[in-house]
Amino acid sequence: MMAHYTTNEVQSAFWQALQDVHGQRAPYPVPDGQIRRFRGEGDKAGARNCWYVLHMDGRPRGCFGSWRTGQTEVWAAGASTDPIHRTELRKAAAEAKRIRDAETARRQHAAAMRAGELWELARPADAAHPYLVAKGCEPHHLRQRGDLLLVPLLVAGCLVNIQTINRQGFKLFNTGGRVKGAGAYFGTIEDGQTVYVCEGWATGATLHESTGCAVVAAMNAGNLLAVGLEVQRRHPAAVLVIACDDDRKTTGNPGITAGNEAARALGVGAIKPDWPQGAPEHLSDFNDLRQFMLEARQ
Repeated sequence: MMAHYTTNEVQSAFWQALQDVHGQRAPYPVPDGQIRRFRGEGDKAGARNCWYVLHMDGRPRGCFGSWRTGQTEVWAAGASTDPIHRTELRKAAAEAKRIRDAETARRQHAAAMRAGELWELARPADAAHPYLVAKGCEPHHLRQRGDLLLVPLLVAGCLVNIQTINRQGFKLFNTGGRVKGAGAYFGTIEDGQTVYVCEGWATGATLHESTGCAVVAAMNAGNLLAVGLEVQRRHPAAVLVIACDDDRKTTGNPGITAGNEAARALGVGAIKPDWPQGAPEHLSDFNDLRQFMLEARQ
């Protein structure tokens, strides 16, 4: 027989589970079956990336997580190993995934709409922007709004997000926008021709300017594989190469590690900067290498 739980007992137990994961910021839960957002301990001011849902029908159950970290937890009243309870947990897990996927899709759609509006209101980027001057790069596909450069991030040719870059080089994605699999494209990808997948925009611009090849900038090391898969899916006859950052001063060298892992998973080659003698160890990517070589010749 299913145990009876009062609403207060359910709320208290669920709240404790919330606090165990999200800390003291976790709000006292409302058991109305609706998705409710709140600010987690790792969120910036004004952000509400954490969420929960609590149901009272049948066996009380719920789920909660964070869109920032991707973490999702499921919960059901009365910890036990009986088949009914396991069934309830499976239902809660499926519901958590449905809620997470639906809300992620909603947030990404809203962010894509905002990105489109920003893009339409912006002008072509000024080659004299301090970031472009510092990197020695042409503006290429960038646009500009005020002092902010706008980097278009595409999936299947559609604008899904924007990365902004200020005068000091500080970078920020459009809140809620899709990043996984999205990239900044340089040139035209053609069958039988080399296409490089790299991390940052300036690295992509440098590779394109130096080689004439098509390039896709994945924005970060963790996105190299997803962008590589997207390129392979849409352009199976292109010759894909991963251009790794060489984070020599960072423990574990995440640029090389992620780049090589992506290359192995994709079955393609990988390259890294070939540092000349005397190159400072804080230099890490192909743009750093080009700028160092230019300064050395002066």
